[in-house]
Amino acid sequence: MTTPENPTNDPKAEQRPLLKVIDQHATPEDIAAIVAVFAALGSASEAPKKKGRSLWATPQLRTPLHPGPGAWRASGLPR
Repeated sequence: MTTPENPTNDPKAEQRPLLKVIDQHATPEDIAAIVAVFAALGSASEAPKKKGRSLWATPQLRTPLHPGPGAWRASGLPR
C-alpha cells in the first residue's frame, strides 16, 4: 500500500517535510513552540480510557441475608 507522502517503500526516497516555516524572522523558540503545540494536539486524540468500577463490592455477588432465629450467628459461618 502506498501513501502520498512516501509512494515507495524506499527509505532514501525524497519525503515532503511535515512542517514548513514560511516566516523568515521565526526564531528557534517560535519554531519550538509551534512544534510543541502540534505534538500536544497529536497526543490529545488519545483520550485516557475510563476504568470501570471494581466488581468486588457489587450487591449481585453477595448472598442474600435471611432474617430469623440464628441468622446473626449463621452470617459468620462458612456455607
